[in-house]
Amino acid sequence: MRYGPDPRHRTRSVRVGGVTLGGGAPVVVQSMTNTDTADVTATVDQVRALAEAGSELVRITVNTEDAARAVPKIRERLDTLGCGVPLIGDFHFNGHLLLGRHPECAEALAKYRINPGNVGTGERRDHQFAAMIEVALRQARPVRIGVNWGSLDKDLVARLMDTNRAAERPRSAGEIMREAMVMSALDNAQRAMQLGLPAEAIVLSVKMSGVQDLIAVYRELASRSDFALHLGLTEAGMGVKGMVASSAALAILLQEGIGDTLRVSLTPEPDAPRSQEVVVAQEILQSLGLREFSPRVTACPGCGRTTSTRFQELTQEIQSHLRTRMPEWRAHYPGVEGLTLAVMGCVVNGPGESKQADIGISLPGTGENPAAPVYVDGVKVATLKGERIAEEFKAMIEAYVERRWGRG
Repeated sequence: MRYGPDPRHRTRSVRVGGVTLGGGAPVVVQSMTNTDTADVTATVDQVRALAEAGSELVRITVNTEDAARAVPKIRERLDTLGCGVPLIGDFHFNGHLLLGRHPECAEALAKYRINPGNVGTGERRDHQFAAMIEVALRQARPVRIGVNWGSLDKDLVARLMDTNRAAERPRSAGEIMREAMVMSALDNAQRAMQLGLPAEAIVLSVKMSGVQDLIAVYRELASRSDFALHLGLTEAGMGVKGMVASSAALAILLQEGIGDTLRVSLTPEPDAPRSQEVVVAQEILQSLGLREFSPRVTACPGCGRTTSTRFQELTQEIQSHLRTRMPEWRAHYPGVEGLTLAVMGCVVNGPGESKQADIGISLPGTGENPAAPVYVDGVKVATLKGERIAEEFKAMIEAYVERRWGRG
């Protein structure tokens, strides 16, 4: 199994708190809160939930004086709760002021995100950008220079468009926009280095909302630099649309070895947990074989042979059981993330898939004998019947985990 980026795009290593980005390290999952950061309790609760779901870095908005004052309290509360996940400060427009006025906020954050399109204009932009880099140098903190197509430097775009109009063979507006994204990221990284920030403290991102645009711009950025790269399809959308768009874009880049950390920017459905975006990010990495986060369940899609919902209900129950148990399993059973299970619905593929998994069950299809053979390491070990199949199968999973990964 291949872990970390393909060596074709090996990037510099960046330390964010206790987490390493780039340099061949495993691709890191991160997420962002949507609470009012000034609300310490709500933000602590959401950061903790995201971390427990598997977010290895969590970004929080720092946009007001109250938010900046809350950051050290949030860090202290999390530490008291035993949640050491590094916090990233997301700054726009007034980051130079907030970081300068609140050194305790700057110290509590493990990394700063700067959007060069929202730092300022003209001479103010240079001064305000420099002020944030100076804080990063004093605090020995890395910086993500995060370019976003929705807030791209208008002066840069105008200059490129003017030059393009005068060219013998003008490029399309889309090509110019993508070039502006890459130039903004690289120019601002160079400016930060001129101010003294080492390349090993710089992460770049060039987020766009179109799948093909995102792939093209990150390919170009990767070909022109060796900075650590943060991936993300910005404003991906809600539900299935957002999941599919993010998966389509990020999977292609990751398969090419591009990307050191990623966030799946889903619009949360009403009352849905924020941690859904963490699960999607993990599934992308696990599906590509880049990371292992939780046991994989092979499940039957159903057909005319499986007219009952029994196997669907069992699949749902087993997947829920695994996610519930993973925090404890991860602590006591190192390597359990590699567990594979199968929950199948009839005799056609059921026994075969169950034998291929570490532990699998083949439920009876329509008209089949009402019995469910269970296979462990390819060998049939039991046949379950009756109303307690789910409980008995979960007990067998627990026993298998203990036997294979238990320290005894």
